[in-house]
Amino acid sequence: MNAQTSSSHPAMDHALLARLTGGLGDAKTVEKLCQDFGHLYSEFLPDVFHSETNLTIEVGYLDHKSGLITDLVTGLGDNFVLADTSLRNWSPNFVMACGNGFIITLMENLLGALPDFIQEPIKRPLSDIELDLAVMVFERIANVLRSGVNAAGGFEPIFERPYNWEDRKKPEADHVDEFGALIHMSIKLGKVVSDFALVIPQKALLKTQVTAPKSKNQTSRARKEWAEQLAEQVRKSQVTLEARIRLQSLALETISKLAVGDVIPFLEKGDVSVDVSAHGKELYTCEFGRAGDRYTVRVKSTHSSDDDILRHLMT
Repeated sequence: MNAQTSSSHPAMDHALLARLTGGLGDAKTVEKLCQDFGHLYSEFLPDVFHSETNLTIEVGYLDHKSGLITDLVTGLGDNFVLADTSLRNWSPNFVMACGNGFIITLMENLLGALPDFIQEPIKRPLSDIELDLAVMVFERIANVLRSGVNAAGGFEPIFERPYNWEDRKKPEADHVDEFGALIHMSIKLGKVVSDFALVIPQKALLKTQVTAPKSKNQTSRARKEWAEQLAEQVRKSQVTLEARIRLQSLALETISKLAVGDVIPFLEKGDVSVDVSAHGKELYTCEFGRAGDRYTVRVKSTHSSDDDILRHLMT
């Protein structure tokens, strides 16, 4: 008898416990709230982007999913950039996700590429400078959310630096997963259609009333602030420089017979001229040299001023 009475009772089902404690809603309620978020973003996010960048985007609600937050984020796939986010008095932990294709396409537009010539980008992780741009994109996505949910106190959303999906840390061994909802939306810029998503704990979602914010006529100011922020991000970003040295011209017959160990002379004698560029823009004229055991280039002249160089990288 003692052995029987001391036997442990089975643990309560995780989904049932979440439903009893307000962490899991019925399908119709969750669907309606997700649609409300989709309407908020389709109406307001295009205005934000156009007023601040003069770029036209289209946003549409696609669908939603319900499940454990870890599974929802994992199910996004590796072509997303993520940002772990909190909004005081609303949710201490939700995830913003944006398709890498949108960030890459936006970067190309801001660097001056003609929209008609921008093609669907290949699937790849974002570079450091693209992750810098993702910071600004997530700021806009987070601010639309803040303006549309009933979070008391008017606090700003706080999010960690964006990171590529494959760099997401695995949960701790004792982590207890929450039920959440994934709100999936499309975002179109030029010819390129990508997507973004919110993964929100249902405990916060079920208490939310989504209301469309009133539009503010601050177009010129907002666009100036975006340009200033982009300039600051570019100043802080690591940029890959490329150095091009002109070699002596050779006959095609000679080139076709070159083998390992053959030597091709530089075109110039004495100080060898080197053209340094970034993102296809000529920046400096340098001379080739050596310092210790490393080859170097010394800047001789610039193609433009500091501000012009920044504009080259931004526009």
